[in-house]
Amino acid sequence: MSYSAAMRARLSDIAQQADVSEATVSRVLNDRPGVAPETRQAVLTALDVLGYERPARLRKRSAGLVGLVVPELDNPIFPAFAQIIESALAPTGYTPVLCTQTPGGVREDEYVEMLLDRQVSGIVFVSGLHADTAADHDRYRTLIARPLPIVMINGYAPGIPAPFVSCDDREAAELAVAHLVALGHRRIGLITGPDRFVPVQRKVNGYKTAMRRLAGVDDDELAELTELSLFGVEGGEAAAGRLIERGATGIVCGSDLMALGAIRAARQRGLAVPADLSVVGYDDSPLMAFTDPPLTTMRQPVAAMAVAAVRALVDEINGHGAPHSEYLFRPELVVRGSTAVSPHAT
Repeated sequence: MSYSAAMRARLSDIAQQADVSEATVSRVLNDRPGVAPETRQAVLTALDVLGYERPARLRKRSAGLVGLVVPELDNPIFPAFAQIIESALAPTGYTPVLCTQTPGGVREDEYVEMLLDRQVSGIVFVSGLHADTAADHDRYRTLIARPLPIVMINGYAPGIPAPFVSCDDREAAELAVAHLVALGHRRIGLITGPDRFVPVQRKVNGYKTAMRRLAGVDDDELAELTELSLFGVEGGEAAAGRLIERGATGIVCGSDLMALGAIRAARQRGLAVPADLSVVGYDDSPLMAFTDPPLTTMRQPVAAMAVAAVRALVDEINGHGAPHSEYLFRPELVVRGSTAVSPHAT
């Protein structure tokens, strides 16, 4: 095959992979204007996927490293955040350094020291110690004073002068309760994590507000229907067992994994979900549409939140100074098969 024929074959492959014309591929490879940024990125991605080397003029030099500190990856919502943050960073030239915390493993402060040694340009913290009201937040003020740009996802601390990006946990709990009340439930329980965490406090607040307003429940009954447990399937299962024994017909959960634990607790007691017990999760993490039954849940707008966090961090790095306030993103109720009309509804 001649050189020109090989080049045409390569252009054809790239065009097909990127779903653009060969002329567009040619313009990108020759670094000519008139191509939309997203189209240019699609062509470059196609080059990488097909194993072709980028022309020297198109090889983007790394703008530097960015730390990304996330909790354990057992909960699929955290890998989802990490993946989208990485994708959002790619066009900026920054490369994320993923730091995953595990129980008994490397602590957040140790990761931060490692990241500082690597001279990162900034750090994104996802559900870190900033969300823990019992933690000392001076660690973040020290980073800002260096100065090192930081952005926090999910968990607001008013004393830290940095951008925060959060899902509105209070509204999520209110919407979940409203959904169950509309289905005729009144004995609606709440399962979530330890109350020292800001997102937990907000969910409890939203839950109690909605239960008083929509179900006419008093404080004594609310105390009986609120269960704070450990995050995860096991914590959800244990807490749900106690709520089922107290006559709950619907349960709002602080995470999808806790909701899966609640479903397990119901089945161990011979109850059917949703015929006997309705369960609402939180996150809409990957694969929740394929559980048995498919999980009704409050969806965090992970993509929008991750992109906002990256934009704020890059603005901070570039000296543009993103506002030091909290950006609240609205959750979305996703109704699937784990909720139904209350068995006690008339």
